[in-house]
Amino acid sequence: QVQFVESGGGLVQPGGSLRLSCAASGSSFRLYAVAWYRQVPGKQRDFVARITNGGNTNYADSVKGRFTISRDNAKNTVHLQMNSLKPEDTAVYYCNAFPAVNDYWGQGTQVTVSS
Repeated sequence: QVQFVESGGGLVQPGGSLRLSCAASGSSFRLYAVAWYRQVPGKQRDFVARITNGGNTNYADSVKGRFTISRDNAKNTVHLQMNSLKPEDTAVYYCNAFPAVNDYWGQGTQVTVSS
């Protein structure tokens, strides 16, 4: 069993940056591929980026070149560095295993990109 707790969201102007953090509990964290997802009210939750336990990364086309996912297995954390933010990046951001496990969803962290 793993629990994920997201933090680091906020209000930022277009073109700005934010760094999200995901703190995971459980000794098995290092065995999981972990991903960031995001959801806008009324729409489905979408994949943003993932990182395998070996450090390989994949990104949604909409964020490629702007977002960077990283992990620190010693600290049980995953980060999402978001640069050149756009209004369409506004959403609640969640981390979870990849593929996602229903029982592992946390509360998420709100990111709002607006001038």
